[in-house]
Amino acid sequence: MTESRNVNLPGSGLRFTGRKPEHPGMFLERCYLTPLGISQSELARVLGVSRRRVHEIIKGQRAISADTALRLAHHFQTPPMFWLEKQLLWELYDATHKSC
Repeated sequence: MTESRNVNLPGSGLRFTGRKPEHPGMFLERCYLTPLGISQSELARVLGVSRRRVHEIIKGQRAISADTALRLAHHFQTPPMFWLEKQLLWELYDATHKSC
């Protein structure tokens, strides 16, 4: 059985509870693309990246890099850290459960 770990990330305002977070790509699709009626192809075009890159992010097969976070932030008028924090929480969860 895996023990839940609570981790505070000082100075970030983030709290990792050990509960499985939603992959940031799935969050992007659920909270932005679907409600706004934006296709993966359209998002790729406006971000200036390949459709494959967007598809892999949405499917949880690719991380949101700093470059992608900047592009998403510019397009959706969010802070870049919004996207990077979601990615960090996902990676912390993944690393925590791989090391157990």
